[in-house]
Amino acid sequence: MLIGYARTSTTDQAAGLEAQIRELIFAGCDEIISEQVSSVAFRPKFEAAISQLKAGDTLIVTKIDRFARSNVGFWKTVEEINAKGAFLRILNLGGETIDTKSATGRLILTVFAGFAQFEREIMLERQVEGIAKAKAEGKYKGRKPTARAKSAQMLNLLAGGMSKARIARELGVSRASVHGIVKAAEAN
Repeated sequence: MLIGYARTSTTDQAAGLEAQIRELIFAGCDEIISEQVSSVAFRPKFEAAISQLKAGDTLIVTKIDRFARSNVGFWKTVEEINAKGAFLRILNLGGETIDTKSATGRLILTVFAGFAQFEREIMLERQVEGIAKAKAEGKYKGRKPTARAKSAQMLNLLAGGMSKARIARELGVSRASVHGIVKAAEAN
């Protein structure tokens, strides 16, 4: 059985997801599983795809970054697939299709997985450099604080007698966020 897996990080990447699905259909997938979630987050449909693999099945992805973001995560999942007697096929790895059914495919995959990890690390280094430069120029505002970042302030205001509704208005968060923070504090 050929099982295709398509993924984009956000819902506004619908065209990218559709393109992956078209490629997987063209590759002859019997089933296609897709989701829109960051590769660093838990991917429930990806995990389901891996768990349903049986001996002789092949998991097909369009690119290596749809499969994994780190070398460690990549090889851990490849080993899990191999342990089931299943295979991995990547349709576009440097313009070539790579299949772990052959020794050559496994060798090329090893090399390209290293390059993918390298590319990811370089991108993160550039991001850190860009943020540092923006901070130095006074242009970096940072990420908008979340309700969780304001939890200590919320609890102090609540202890001071302020209502949850007013706390939400004052701090610019939802009432549900205030209730969640209070509930979590009470559980601890």
